[in-house]
Amino acid sequence: MLRRTWLVLLSVLGLTACAPTGYLAPGSSGQPSGLFPGATGTIAPESRKVSILLPLSGPLAPIGQSMLQAAEIVLEAPGSPPFHAFDTGGTPEGAAAAAQQAVAYGAGIILGPLTSGDTAAAAPIARKAGIPMLAFTNDESQARPGVWVLGITPAQQVQRVVAALQSRGKTRLSALLPDNEFGSALQTALQSATSAAGDPPPNIQIYSSGIGPINEAVRSVSDYADRRGPIQAQINAARALDNAAGRARMHELEREPIPPPPFDALFVAATGTDLQEIAAFLPYYDINPGEVQIVGPTLWQEPAARGGAALAGAWYAAPDPASRQQFADAYAAKFGSPPPALADLAFDAAALARVLAQGPGYSVAALTNPTGFSGADGVLALRPDGRVARGLAVFAIGAGGEATVLDPAPTTLAGTGT
Repeated sequence: MLRRTWLVLLSVLGLTACAPTGYLAPGSSGQPSGLFPGATGTIAPESRKVSILLPLSGPLAPIGQSMLQAAEIVLEAPGSPPFHAFDTGGTPEGAAAAAQQAVAYGAGIILGPLTSGDTAAAAPIARKAGIPMLAFTNDESQARPGVWVLGITPAQQVQRVVAALQSRGKTRLSALLPDNEFGSALQTALQSATSAAGDPPPNIQIYSSGIGPINEAVRSVSDYADRRGPIQAQINAARALDNAAGRARMHELEREPIPPPPFDALFVAATGTDLQEIAAFLPYYDINPGEVQIVGPTLWQEPAARGGAALAGAWYAAPDPASRQQFADAYAAKFGSPPPALADLAFDAAALARVLAQGPGYSVAALTNPTGFSGADGVLALRPDGRVARGLAVFAIGAGGEATVLDPAPTTLAGTGT
């Protein structure tokens, strides 16, 4: 299969010629591959027009405006396809109306909308018209043929850290997950990833915020009662002797280490105060870094979220910031401030649309080329079922709270199937 590099970040942003970043053009023949299930094909397959659906008014307008600016870096450059933005107002009703406007505009591809609810409202309209949609949500339940979820999903995060753990012989995983939708999505992802890896099912403990519930959750997941119980029984028996020999034996037993927990890795899905409290309880219940590898979510890429050095030595999966530096520099030069994280999604979607518009068009075959594309946040590949595979790096948190690359992000996803 032919692979050609479209140096989008060089030609569009005017960066130095030594920079290697760019989109990999799919090696497809450009022939139409048929519409995805449910499409009626009201849009001509040769349309190169691009629509982007974003909240340009309402409470989410600042986010929407920054994402639109990121897309404009690509789509307002010479040689780009026709492009029009439609305001969703940040509501499902607005997203549905914006999708209808995109259909009337004759879009060949739709970028956005932003949230899960907006995607659920807009996607059926795009699918019926046979227009592929690159949504910015990270809710993988919205993924389906013709609708790709570009946000970094819980499944992507979990698959990457599970692979890193397994490569180092860590196959017995437990987890502390919040009692909310994010925790539920992580639970499903952990169960799926460990099953796919051939590891035992994870022991998962759900926690609520607060010292009491967190204390109980950590104690439960650590199996502390069963680990400490036999030694404590001997201590009690020695104390009951009420003599010098008993007291000596009691003090000897109190220095005995208890057995390690029944897992060698622990996924801690927490940030802020909850993370600080969990970190304090881990050593109290004899969950020690030498025996258990702590891993966590992509949210830990923000230093404030990972609590500094509270979990020194812990790992998390995230895009490598070095891969987005060219985009970040170009955005800052044009708009005077660094781009927020979600702007990366809009830039990548726009760059992908621009490359395909110049080549084979927006056919399913072109979009789902298994070689994938190289974006601001690393390599990504669109799968036929709407899932998106991403090449994430694995980071380790240092003693000072800094994060360094433990495992580099892959440069290709061909053959991974994830």
